[in-house]
Amino acid sequence: MSREKVRSIIQSSIEVKRSIYDSEPLLKQITDLAALCLQSLKAGGKIIFAGNGGSFADSQHLAAEFISRLQFDRDPLASVALGTNSSSTTAIGNDYGYDQVFVRELKAIALPGDVFIPISTSGNSQNILATLETAKAKNLHVVGLTGESGGKLKSLVPCICVPSSRTERIQESHIMIGHIICGLVEDGYFLS
Repeated sequence: MSREKVRSIIQSSIEVKRSIYDSEPLLKQITDLAALCLQSLKAGGKIIFAGNGGSFADSQHLAAEFISRLQFDRDPLASVALGTNSSSTTAIGNDYGYDQVFVRELKAIALPGDVFIPISTSGNSQNILATLETAKAKNLHVVGLTGESGGKLKSLVPCICVPSSRTERIQESHIMIGHIICGLVEDGYFLS
């Protein structure tokens, strides 16, 4: 493996992030989502994440940042990643089908005013799309994180669409966006 190949990969990641940096609409969407999360948490709500594969790992990672800490020691902020209880996930998958694994949990824990952030690089994950009816019925604020096309998710809810079609570039940017949101929320909740 050549160092030039490594540089090329890093440059590709930088270019996607530069596109986000240069996009006023994307920056507004990110700050608006942070404000929505802050508003929900201050009103006693919670931030709920869901995703599959790498996006599932990102969901857990971001929920942990809210519950534990990101920038400084502070009280926990209410957040959860759907699908982390493997007994529930396998029972729901077995009894109701895999497309219902997030729906059943969302029905059980979501309250009006909570923020639901579904993460899907393609925007076409069936178990993510299946949650949207429940989210609407529960009166949740929903903003998706997805890739350039946004897939079906973009046509159903507001989405922050990372300007790339490469899964790894999208996921790198999703975690960056999540860290920015958590940091803004921490500042607003504890320092304002």
